[in-house]
Amino acid sequence: MTIRVAILACVYNGERFLAEQFASLAAQTVPDIDLWISDDGSTDGSLGVLGEMGAGWRKGAFTILRGPGQGFAENFRSLMVNEDIAADYYAFCDQDDIWAPDKLEAAISWLAQQPAERPALYGGRTRTVDIEGRPVGLSPLFAEPPSFRNAIVQSIAGGNTMVMNRAARDLMAEASRRSGFVSHDWWCYMMVTGAGGTFHYSPEPRVDYRQHVGNLVGSNDGLRARLGRTGFLLGGGFARWTDRNLAGLQACRDLLTDDASDVLDRFAALRTMWLPRRLIELHRSGIHRQTRKGQASLYLASAINRL
Repeated sequence: MTIRVAILACVYNGERFLAEQFASLAAQTVPDIDLWISDDGSTDGSLGVLGEMGAGWRKGAFTILRGPGQGFAENFRSLMVNEDIAADYYAFCDQDDIWAPDKLEAAISWLAQQPAERPALYGGRTRTVDIEGRPVGLSPLFAEPPSFRNAIVQSIAGGNTMVMNRAARDLMAEASRRSGFVSHDWWCYMMVTGAGGTFHYSPEPRVDYRQHVGNLVGSNDGLRARLGRTGFLLGGGFARWTDRNLAGLQACRDLLTDDASDVLDRFAALRTMWLPRRLIELHRSGIHRQTRKGQASLYLASAINRL
């Protein structure tokens, strides 16, 4: 039986890195891969590079689409709701990372063991590299079991690590038709766990995640990143993200389990409470982040009404 994978790739002015990234896609041990690439209005030579690579692609279809031109989240959303894309498994792809040859094989090995009718999502750690591809370190290792009570306040795996089965893709297509989102990876983590699906977090990195100055969504490790997150929290940025996430979840309420709906209601309610009731209810809800530092920042955000 042939297993087909659809890679959903978003491109914007990625000419410098596309050849290396797509070479790593061609080197995947999985034989049948369709590439669906949404270019979001590149003004460099990205389309020319894509055209050359498409002519040499031998694993399956190579389709280039025109993106909506509204940023990376909407670009991924346009692929997530595209009804023409059909496969057994679906993977997100950035334009400038490098995949280990067994990246898809490892994910599919786990996904194939899950019930086909149940949404299942695979994600994990990354190796961080600089703009020249030199190793920098690893993304944080999260040890707590993935859950909706974690997902509602934290994204733990990058979209470039994520692979999902058809049931999860169908869920995400419906959810993404109803609502936009802050980021596609966080949205998938929330919706799959909230709908009673399974999320597997792999501690073994199989993606080299390239860090740029001014990355839209960068590494969450290091002093600079921590200072940036603190400023973002104090300035109300995290609260604005929470507003968007909760609005999206409300739009998909009928797709959630009863327990996830209850968590959603409790979280929305406690955000409007006075201290110390807000902190008490946050503790009682079981909503949490993965690490002690993350948990401390969550309670700080609650204490200063920036949750």
